[in-house]
Amino acid sequence: MQDATPQDLSMLRQAIALSAEARAAGRHPFAALVADADGRVVSQAINNSMPPEGDPTQHAELRAVAEAARRLPPETLAGCTLYTSAEPCCMCAGAVYWTNIRRVVYGLSEHGLLGLTGAHPENPTFSLPCREVFARGQHDVAVLGPLLEDEAAQPHRGFWCAPAPAG
Repeated sequence: MQDATPQDLSMLRQAIALSAEARAAGRHPFAALVADADGRVVSQAINNSMPPEGDPTQHAELRAVAEAARRLPPETLAGCTLYTSAEPCCMCAGAVYWTNIRRVVYGLSEHGLLGLTGAHPENPTFSLPCREVFARGQHDVAVLGPLLEDEAAQPHRGFWCAPAPAG
């Protein structure tokens, strides 16, 4: 596994800061961005999966990679990196794979997230690391993480303690 570069840490901190902004806006505290091979941000997104108006498939990672795929051809996406505040779930890992993004850098692990969310009904996490999803594909997706896990956990602290809103 490769080491994180200063650019990786900077971009990951941008995603973590965006997750804090998502929480401040009343959204689930997840965020992601896609950067090209030169480190330019191609797309960024927060979750839009909160009830009642949200769509449960609209995770930050899925939204960010879908926007990047609308802007760039697959051969350019192969040189891009997804930076995400938390490890991509299996749905989002599938979206990363299908868009041809070949590198993921994440903050909070799925295991660490579960420790913060518990059995909250708005975040029924899978116990399926993204590396396992990518390992089943026909092309490689490099994964670097968890990184800056304490920083990435901060926007989640206290968020998942309150009961889910009635809907």
